[in-house]
Amino acid sequence: MRIVSADIRVIEVPLKVPFIVSYARYDVMPSVILRLRTDTGLVGYGEAVPDEHVTGENVDGVVAALATHLLPALRDTDPRNLNLVHERMGAALVANGAAKAAVDIACYDLLGKHAGLPVHALLGGRKPEAPMIAKVLSILPPEELAAQAREAVEEGFTHLKMKLGSDASHDIARVRAVREAVGPGVGIRVDANQGWRDVPTARRMIAAIQPFDIDWIEQPIAADDLLGFRRLRPHTDAVIMADEAVITEGDLARLVLDESVDMVNLKLMKSGGILPCQRLATQAALGGLSVQIGSMLETSVSSAAGYHLALAHRDIVSTELSGPVAFAIEPGDLRFPLPRVEITDRPGLGVTLDFDTLDRLTVTAKELIVE
Repeated sequence: MRIVSADIRVIEVPLKVPFIVSYARYDVMPSVILRLRTDTGLVGYGEAVPDEHVTGENVDGVVAALATHLLPALRDTDPRNLNLVHERMGAALVANGAAKAAVDIACYDLLGKHAGLPVHALLGGRKPEAPMIAKVLSILPPEELAAQAREAVEEGFTHLKMKLGSDASHDIARVRAVREAVGPGVGIRVDANQGWRDVPTARRMIAAIQPFDIDWIEQPIAADDLLGFRRLRPHTDAVIMADEAVITEGDLARLVLDESVDMVNLKLMKSGGILPCQRLATQAALGGLSVQIGSMLETSVSSAAGYHLALAHRDIVSTELSGPVAFAIEPGDLRFPLPRVEITDRPGLGVTLDFDTLDRLTVTAKELIVE
């Protein structure tokens, strides 16, 4: 089997409400949908959702990376040979995790369709329980957050993830308002997205919000301050998760060596897809860390890829792939019987795309011959 052509679409997916984190606000989420065709007639789909603040990519860069470096490097490559696919992509271009993830996900979709198996079966087989999904709350005034939290619980969510970090002086009030709104039975986790920046601020903020029964604190300090986690660790018994700080095996090895975090949030977009994240998840588990699979607010395509990995890896204990429930409309068809997601046993990713919706959301499109 060989890849003979590729279709690259830049789409903009509208959100139900703006998504606000410490470093940006999104009213629509830009995404790159990749369609690979093979000489056997099979078609596989992948997705890249870059983030300038995390992966260092934007949609134009992803399109250029795919068209000029990654896909040409895969001429005469069997897409079922994922090790060789990643070897050739790595030789063609360093970093560019989101662009590589699009290719990786599309190849897994092709592999599953060729074998007649869902991706989770290719990765070792599924756990009995369906993955759970948390409701993500943007950075908003406390009273708005309280209202959204109550509504989320009424909808069926049992866990909430709060985005913090834009204004530390108001973050405590935000957490207090949400806890008072939902009571003691709902799990709350917080993500500063590097917004508290330095260790002294992180220490102060963690101590202030811990009385509100927080499950864990995600990325409280700057991503490039790996040693900062080691300085933070002796001053708190809170569960600390690294996210933006973990992209490569070297990043993870440093945190394991320092025994400075309890959890890591792996993302296909950061690290290049399913295969690299599967390896990172195993590395983390061997180092004594729990693993979460997160996302950049992706459509059903790469969300499904992340869920398949989580279903098949025993050491992945949490998933936060919430894009499909945050979008007003999107081209995929993942179903969410809250608080869980339904992952089928259909071959490949198990996602069917609505091409009318895809056309409506498309900003630009490009077709390439890969032969």
